[in-house]
Amino acid sequence: MPSPTPQTIPPADGGAAAPHPWETSPRWQGTRRDYTWADVDRLRPSVLVEHTIARHGAERLWRLLHARDYVAALGALSGGQAVQMVRAGLEAVYLSGWQVAADANLAEQVYPDQSLYPANSVPAVVRRVNNALLRADHVDRVEGRSGMPWLAPIVADAEAGFGGALNAFELMGSMIAAGAAGVHFEDQLASEKKCGHLGGKVLVPTAQFIRTLTAARLAADVAGVPTILVARTDALSATLLTSDVDERDRAFTTGERTAEGYHVVRGGLDAAVARALAYAPYADLLWCETSTPDLGEARRFAEAVRAEFPGKLLAYNCSPSFNWRKHLDDDTIAKFQKELGAMGYRFQFITLAGFHALNAAMFELALGYAEEGMPAYVRLQEREFELEADGYSATRHQREVGTGYFDAVAGVISAGTASTLALVGSTEQEQFGATGAGATSTGAVLLDP
Repeated sequence: MPSPTPQTIPPADGGAAAPHPWETSPRWQGTRRDYTWADVDRLRPSVLVEHTIARHGAERLWRLLHARDYVAALGALSGGQAVQMVRAGLEAVYLSGWQVAADANLAEQVYPDQSLYPANSVPAVVRRVNNALLRADHVDRVEGRSGMPWLAPIVADAEAGFGGALNAFELMGSMIAAGAAGVHFEDQLASEKKCGHLGGKVLVPTAQFIRTLTAARLAADVAGVPTILVARTDALSATLLTSDVDERDRAFTTGERTAEGYHVVRGGLDAAVARALAYAPYADLLWCETSTPDLGEARRFAEAVRAEFPGKLLAYNCSPSFNWRKHLDDDTIAKFQKELGAMGYRFQFITLAGFHALNAAMFELALGYAEEGMPAYVRLQEREFELEADGYSATRHQREVGTGYFDAVAGVISAGTASTLALVGSTEQEQFGATGAGATSTGAVLLDP
């Protein structure tokens, strides 16, 4: 398909048309849109809603991807986990659809990663994470501290789009409204979507997935946000294809059909590369879902993509589904991410970190508590005290969730006369030193760092 004609913005005074930023901004170099600026403008409402958090996150993530050897992220299961990630120094948050399916969806169910949960579940968790990060910022500011970049960009999982191109358009809009900085889509059939490390994956034709990416980019353009769009291919291990209508897919078909009518295909690196090359003009980052942590495989994929698209950014899932020590020695594990970064894998993430950290920590505490009682919990509390030297602050749980912030609000409302401030005289203040002796001019208590 030929590229559309160059984009221009009609001048208000009838003079020469100015080039559109799509043509002039370095942000959009190498990005293809098979629609015009006029199409975008026609689809926008008369009053364009400003999505401040999504814009801030997208712009910040884009800068980080070009300034760092790689951006490392962990999958957050809750807002509290995201706060701890940022407190510990991570600069981005990953939001996994697998984790939402497992324990954070709006159906209030425990699901496998098969798109069984309501499609608005991930945007809801994006919003919850951003609210938690904003509360942490509130707490810092009311304590007289600033400088912590709390609103870390969130890269969120849109699965296979929960349907066709229109579903992808709507889902992308919901992600942006919730404050996502980046969103990834995968080239599986939405109605048969599986975790990338499960069997039975069914691919859609290459052209169909390009329509998904186009729909997602269009939604971001209509919203006026430079959202980071990540295209994931599952072609490395997928064995089924809905249709051979796209000639680019026919080289990998076997001629066999399944009982459901799907075409049997050969997976492998060549299939993944072919799809990545087709997706590259439409996406900001490319992600090939892999079955093992294999640096050689990662290098071959990166070299094949960058031979045709120099400088194209890549993403890598350092998955908990891998048995890392079964495949790699300690030295290789230690240098794994640095080597990936040198290949161009600028966004590297552990998808299910929140799920495993939460469950392992709680099981360990519960096991000790069942056997010993209070000594097990006290060990946890003592460990929290130790972590405070590194910046951990959740030992003082009342302060962590904003009690002091709302004391400050009450102080302003009452012009400093409130006698019902919550942290003053609290158990936390008396036993953990949660509050200082000073107060603001409005009577709001300031908390110690």
